[in-house]
Amino acid sequence: MQTTITSKGQITIPAKLRRKLGLKPGMKLEFDETAAFVKATKPVDLKRMRSVIGCLKGRLPEGSKAWIEEMRGPAELPPTRKKQ
Repeated sequence: MQTTITSKGQITIPAKLRRKLGLKPGMKLEFDETAAFVKATKPVDLKRMRSVIGCLKGRLPEGSKAWIEEMRGPAELPPTRKKQ
């Protein structure tokens, strides 16, 4: 997929890509100046993100290991090799 930069520095994001990424008119994108390529991301909505903190409190088993095992089932790890 290609696009052209206009004389004003603007680009058009192809419709197929906009649909795939859920980009809507008026949405803002953030550009990562440290990347060696053009990298744009949707900014994080901190208010929305913080609104879910604690919503599962009391609904999950204690500890991350127990939570992962409940979601995936117990993990069968390969035997460890003993150091000689």
